[in-house]
Amino acid sequence: MAVINVILSGGVGSRLWPLSRKSRPKQYIPLFDGKTLFQICAERNRDLVDHIQVVGSIDNYKLSRVDFEQCGIDDYTEIIEAVPRNTSASIAFAAFSAGPDDILIVTPSDHIIKGFESYKKAINDAVKLAEQGYIVTFGATPTRPETGYGYIEHDSDMNVLSFKEKPALELAKEYVSSRKYLWNAGFFCFKVSVYLDELKQYAPEVYETAGKTIDNIKDGFLPLDEMMKIPSISVDYAVMEHSKKIKVVPFSFEWSDLGSFESVWEYLGKESKENVGGNLVLGSEKHVEFIGLENLILVETDDAILVMPKDKAQHVKEIYERLEREKPELLK
Repeated sequence: MAVINVILSGGVGSRLWPLSRKSRPKQYIPLFDGKTLFQICAERNRDLVDHIQVVGSIDNYKLSRVDFEQCGIDDYTEIIEAVPRNTSASIAFAAFSAGPDDILIVTPSDHIIKGFESYKKAINDAVKLAEQGYIVTFGATPTRPETGYGYIEHDSDMNVLSFKEKPALELAKEYVSSRKYLWNAGFFCFKVSVYLDELKQYAPEVYETAGKTIDNIKDGFLPLDEMMKIPSISVDYAVMEHSKKIKVVPFSFEWSDLGSFESVWEYLGKESKENVGGNLVLGSEKHVEFIGLENLILVETDDAILVMPKDKAQHVKEIYERLEREKPELLK
């Protein structure tokens, strides 16, 4: 049995436009003392597992290779997707590539975590549950009524009762005050055979088409024609919301998916050089001043400027979707 960290790195980070682009998504932007989120993820997990495997996109696999090299990590394998088909298939590719008794720790490449010993304990607890035949998800103890995260309802025995979509503010307040909900952190741990059995039962088309696709992998690259036949379904919809084998490991270490500029602001803190008079400035090499304004975010790149109130950060995705139709060149 081997413990394998599967790093998922296919996202584009649309809510961090214009910093995050298709050619350099947010996980490859060196915003954190010169390091990228991808590098931080690989370094965090390297000593907890026997092997690292990255499942990424044809558009950014070279960026992953550069980050691995800069981390001094050369013992890894790649699965390179010709087109995105969502997380249930990405995880299936990794599972089909491993042994039935291997344990996979599936982590996104774009999360930030502080408190390594607490993180290590959560991973070890999850591995023990996975060895018993459970599919394990992780839930962060909520610190505020967050509308940008999904929630996990659970009981005192770590059984998952339900998964909730990103709620409106009033519902989020109810979730937090009840103490029965955790933020859905979006990473998982399970035995390969258990995941594939559940995928086969609840999403058989994904199971069959992903299996046929991985059979035709060549030098790490998956074929486009076969990939296009795979339904695009998240692992939450395909497996997690149906399986009766789900456990959740609660955690209280500092965690963020850095999915919006608001969460980037919170992570960088008030004392960061990016904080200018109670406003956040990212990407600009110009001297910036604000008069009579607070809680604004200014983001500058060579070809775009974004300005917004902090509490509107979740709306950046709407701009991204509009630009896909009107000015796709600004997303490259």
